[in-house]
Parts: sequence; C-alpha cells; structure tokens
Amino acid sequence: MDQPSKTQDIVLIGGGHSHALVLREWGLNPLPGVRLTLINPGPTAPYSGMLPGFVAGHYKREELDINLVDLAEFSGANLILGAARNIDIKDQTVDVEGHAPIPYDALAIDIGITSDMPQMAGFGHHAVPAKPLGPFAAEWEMFRSETTPAHVAVIGGGIAGAELIMAMAYDLRHHNRLARATLIDNAQALTAIGASAAQKLRNQLTALGVTVLEDVEIKQILSDRIILENGREILSDFTTGAAGARAYDWLQQTGLKLHNGYVVVNENLQSSQPNIFATGDCAHLAYAPRPKAGVYAVRQSKVLYSNLRSFTSNSSMNPYNPQSDYLKLISLGGKIALAEKFNIPMSGALMWRWKDYIDQSFMDQFRELKSVR
Repeated sequence: MDQPSKTQDIVLIGGGHSHALVLREWGLNPLPGVRLTLINPGPTAPYSGMLPGFVAGHYKREELDINLVDLAEFSGANLILGAARNIDIKDQTVDVEGHAPIPYDALAIDIGITSDMPQMAGFGHHAVPAKPLGPFAAEWEMFRSETTPAHVAVIGGGIAGAELIMAMAYDLRHHNRLARATLIDNAQALTAIGASAAQKLRNQLTALGVTVLEDVEIKQILSDRIILENGREILSDFTTGAAGARAYDWLQQTGLKLHNGYVVVNENLQSSQPNIFATGDCAHLAYAPRPKAGVYAVRQSKVLYSNLRSFTSNSSMNPYNPQSDYLKLISLGGKIALAEKFNIPMSGALMWRWKDYIDQSFMDQFRELKSVR
C-alpha cells in the first residue's frame, strides 16, 4: 500500500468498540505521514458487554472501562476531551465543545446511541437512560451503595432491558434490599430471540422476583413511582430506560445522509461523504440492515482500519460483510448466562464462564498494551 504523500489528519469521533480496536491496531502498525486524533467526552470508554455483570456486582466499575489516555499514547493519537457538536463537511472540521474546530482529511464516527426518552413526561428529571453507559454506571453505583429498601424499574422489554433488570434484582436481593423490580414494555417483551430462549428468560425473571408488564403505556415518571396510562402506579426509586434507543440529535445538523437519525453507510463503511466513515450503533448499513449489537462494531473495526489507511493513499477499499446471525450471550443476573444462535438456546454456569472469557479477552487487548509491542 502506498504511503500518503503529505501529512494527513484522520479524526475519530467517539471511543466506541470499533475505534478502540482501530487505535490498538494503529499502535502496532502506524502509517507515516498520518496524524491521528481521537475526540471523546471523557478519558475512558465503557465496554457494554460487561455492564450487566457490573450491575449485578460481579465486576468492579474500573473493570468496565477502556483507558483512552493509555490507548491514545500507545497509538500516537492526540486525545481531545470534549463532546462533538457538529461536523462542517464543507470546511472539513469538527466542532467540539470547548475547543477550536478540529480539521480532518478523513473522519470516522463511532459514538453509539442514547436511550434517553425526552418525550416521556418526567424521564429527564427522574430516570436514567441506560445509554450512554458511563453516566448510567455512575448513577447505579451511587444507588447500590444505599441501604434502604429498593424499588427499581426498567423501561424496555428487549434483551438489554431484561439483562439490566435481572442484574439489578440479583444485586439488590444479594444485599437484602430488593422490594420490587419491574420490567415494562408497551408491546410484547423479548421478541428479538426465539420462543424457547424467551421462555428461559421469563423463567429467570420470575425466579428473581421481577414483575413483567407488557402492552402498557407510561403516562409519567416521578421520583418514587411510575404512573401508567391506565392509572396504575409502580413504585420505583431507580428508573432506567433501555427502550427507544436513538441516534444523537447533533448528527442531524451535519448534512450527512441519515436513516432515522443514523448515519447511512455503504459496504466500505463510508457515509454520503466519502471521507467520512461510521461504525457501531450510530451507523445504518443501508445495503444490509442489522440490529444494533456490539458484535458488529467489533467486527467492523478491521475493515475501518484498513479503509482509513486505504483512503489516505487512494487505494482500493475492503467491503464489510456482516453475518446474518450472531451468538447472543445474555447474563441472567447471577453467574449464569444464556447463549442463543439460530434459535438454539443453552444456559447455565458454563455459558457465563464462556461469556466472561470472551469479555475479559476483549478487555485484555487494552489492559496489556505495553506488553504487545
């Protein structure tokens, strides 16, 4: 591959899984003549795969975090701490809160999504979105340190919501604090997995004392309860949202082609602007739509790394071909998990050890940077 003839700036917005792996690979094989810059609101980026284990008390808070300061140093990247607010595609700059515009020749976006629900009355004041993960983890850590009886609720009956409420219930039961745990959905819960796997999850929810409310609408969230449209009130001191995940609003200002707010990309992970790439949950694979899942972000990293290098030298790019299905490993509260692929489920302690091995192996790539060179 030809090296770039002049110094070029590659800017990465967000410390998501794809970008973390790109930075690691860049540190192992840097490209002369390229300046790398990472923009992220904070110095760490949480790994989503271990969040339920943290909520359940199996992992410490710091075990979730990828240290972006160390990773930037390893890769030779300049780390800018601040939230991106816009992209000027004409001037090729990124607007970052508290900083001068950041110029780029090539740009990649990997900022994840948010599960904030601004349209729901009281959510902004009395609930915590599950994504972004960092603020959620901090709020949960404070709540779990209390000693009073706890009422918790998760809005959203998908896999993520079920994992969270099971983890919460497990931890609070372990500390003799659980008074009530509720999973709420405005439709049928657990439809993203097969019927057999869904039934196993429902059995575990029942075993942990979780009440599942389906086909109900929320009218308002208060500091200590949730009021449903039918007038029923659900006690909840800690309410979180795991439904309605959406793209960050600022992307709508960029002029990039979007699909329901997500950046539309082609098979090379390029947006409507060829020098702007996007990966992870914030991207929409227009040519092969897929659900939002971390496994895609991880596997996109190799293609993104290769194509960023190719772009700087006008070389041919590699396509990203997502798999049609993927292994789902779902935490069940305690140190047990459920695995499902092609509608075939397996559950138990062995599945937890398998999930833990995969998660720890992923994180070890960033914990042991000094030893890989």
